[in-house]
Amino acid sequence: MSESIVKTKSFQLAVRGVNFYKHLVSEKKEFVMSKQFLRSITSVGANVREAVNAQSKADFIHKLSIAQKECDESMYWLEILKETDYISLAEFDSIHQQCNEVLKIIRSIIITSKKKLITHN
Repeated sequence: MSESIVKTKSFQLAVRGVNFYKHLVSEKKEFVMSKQFLRSITSVGANVREAVNAQSKADFIHKLSIAQKECDESMYWLEILKETDYISLAEFDSIHQQCNEVLKIIRSIIITSKKKLITHN
């Protein structure tokens, strides 16, 4: 997977997350967990962007690791919102699946980058 794919997909995820947040606030009147979700979901793409502009391979891996944690946290907030009946299973499945796809891409890039870092040292 290339960096441009994760950059694009994490941006699309952030846009979707912002729209989902607006829905939660306006339709479901949920303000606390949705704000946590918004913070983490938009942080994924922001950290991917920082990784793309990293000053070293180690910095690149570090920034992607933060993006990975934020993506996982976003999935956590979605799980809480589903279990507390703020969102339907259909709403959950759709965006959770998109988060999981981005998470897998980030993890794959981290693993590959760590291998390259080890073999070049």
